Amino acid sequence: MVEIKTDTALEAMREAGRVVANALAAARGAAAVGVSLRELDAAAHAVLNEAGARSPFLGYRPSFAPTPFPAVICASVNDAIVHGIPDDYRLRDGDLVSIDCGAQLDGWTGDAAISFTVGTPRPADVALIAATQQALDAGIAAATVDHRMGDISHAISTVARKANCGMPADFGGHGIGRQMHEDPHVPNHGRPGRGYPLRHGLTLAIEPMLMAGGHNSYRTDPDGWTLRTTDGSRAAHIEHTVAITEDGPRILTLP
Repeated sequence: MVEIKTDTALEAMREAGRVVANALAAARGAAAVGVSLRELDAAAHAVLNEAGARSPFLGYRPSFAPTPFPAVICASVNDAIVHGIPDDYRLRDGDLVSIDCGAQLDGWTGDAAISFTVGTPRPADVALIAATQQALDAGIAAATVDHRMGDISHAISTVARKANCGMPADFGGHGIGRQMHEDPHVPNHGRPGRGYPLRHGLTLAIEPMLMAGGHNSYRTDPDGWTLRTTDGSRAAHIEHTVAITEDGPRILTLP
């Protein structure tokens, strides 16, 4: 069931989104060669605590997961696409890192992700992150009241194909509001003019995940959470929570 949010609810989601943006900034600010992924999680957790927000990630256990998620961020490094569990791995020069974070504040949720490099960047990683950002930007630009869900999906996949990147075929974005994952599903592959009609008050987490190797296949780590490219190529993941409004798409997870 899809819940259309009131303008008052959108303002509340904006506040939750601001917490997410600040938590992501804290995690990125803590990232440096030699810093562990647990330390990035701790930095984000401190921001949530200070804001009086709770994490929708911590303790989350969907049907596919063997255990509840143990952290407030997903930290995916290099060939990890999404859902990486923060552990004692210490960042190395040239690593590509994707951080996903959510926050629930006063009954409403925000969800966003960033990708960045640590230390000396590889040109190919810079290009991959740029393509992922372009895919997200294209998806957001298509998120208007005169479009359908397929227009968002098609805009994302067009950028990915032009960059010769793959995307995990059965993963994408989602509705968001009172809960982190709500209807409708937001595919990263689709046909224009098809799917759920976009209406004022619809809130979506739009999240392209691009894989440099050009394939759409992936594998799951033994932890049951981390998704990795099957060919060992690197991946990037960037996400925003976006509201469909009569005035155009509104990004709710900005600082």
